Amino acid sequence: MQATHDSTTFKKKQFPIVLVLDGISSPANLGSLFRLADAFGVEKLLFCESLVDLNSNRLKRTARSTVKNVLFEERDNSEAVIRELKLSGYEILALEIGSGSIPIQECNLRANDRVALVLGNERLGVKNEILEKADNLLHINMFGENSSMNVSHAAAIALFEITKRLQPVQ
Repeated sequence: MQATHDSTTFKKKQFPIVLVLDGISSPANLGSLFRLADAFGVEKLLFCESLVDLNSNRLKRTARSTVKNVLFEERDNSEAVIRELKLSGYEILALEIGSGSIPIQECNLRANDRVALVLGNERLGVKNEILEKADNLLHINMFGENSSMNVSHAAAIALFEITKRLQPVQ
């Protein structure tokens, strides 16, 4: 029998993870990112350099009711956000295939590290100015002919890997 929201045994947990969304604009992707943030116990979403239309039917359908549960802010300048997060002790991880990027499963994180995961625009990816400021560039190993995937799918894989590493070993 399929479990319901009330019958799962998952324990609610929040991780010190902030998603920095650098120019992401698709209502479907934004809705998916709200839902993923709720599912993975993300601290906050920071929408940078894009407008979020919370009245978009596509966003609301995709997010379901998670818009009510997830903290978020809209910010004008993603570079300023990265500087603030670095000063606050966050490790800046940009999810982008590029020179010097490492597979996400090789990223060295310890339990309770503070992480800012930067996700880029659907067409252009993470801006070079942000990539230069990141502590690490991470990529997801892929085995087909395409070198990218949908930003919300990539975010799901990244959050799964990151939250595994941030949980204390028991």
